[in-house]
Amino acid sequence: MTKKAAVRKPQYTDKPLSKSALRRQREREKRYQTIFKAAEKLFARQGFHKTSMEQVADRAAVSVGTVYFYFKNKEDLLVHLIDAIGYQLRNLLGKEFTRSDGSLDGLARAGQVFFDEFCTKHPERLAIFFRESAGQSEAVEVHRKKLFNKIITDVEAALIKLQQTAGRRFPSRLSAEIMAVSIMGMYERIAYHYLIWQDNRAADISAIGQDAVTFIVGGVKNLMKA
Repeated sequence: MTKKAAVRKPQYTDKPLSKSALRRQREREKRYQTIFKAAEKLFARQGFHKTSMEQVADRAAVSVGTVYFYFKNKEDLLVHLIDAIGYQLRNLLGKEFTRSDGSLDGLARAGQVFFDEFCTKHPERLAIFFRESAGQSEAVEVHRKKLFNKIITDVEAALIKLQQTAGRRFPSRLSAEIMAVSIMGMYERIAYHYLIWQDNRAADISAIGQDAVTFIVGGVKNLMKA
């Protein structure tokens, strides 16, 4: 796995930072975020391979050297983006799983959040996570696989909690895992099909999501035995 380039931030001590040190810290963080957002736009719009570090620097209005100060190379920048997007997605779904207290309604809400919040409001992040991060170097693929596995594990845990709350059981010990893989596979494929391949279908994604979620929840319900 590619080692992340450490963002050079000040060492924290018990001694309060001076005003000038705090200002420098804020400026470094601002530059980091500016570079991050510039790369996100470019990777999503013109593709990872067609984007150069010089283009990222130009869009961020910084020098190329500044970009390399924060990120070891373009691949490292992509890995940081995958991390941020994966964290956001897990957080969005996780909140609904937590609120649901193990109910089918919570599972449905988490699915709808994926389509209404993540897909609709963050199309560039969607493109990076599902399109630009795929088929890259082995190091990026290992990192991407790790994040997908974490999301699948989250969904699996929610399904196990669901059957326990309902006082029912799935057909086998593998049922929850298989359903979790299937659910995320469906979400990925639906998002890819309607928002990347057919980018003129964005207005339909909420309705498409509702049908997909209804289909998934029905399948989960049918698999649970009394």
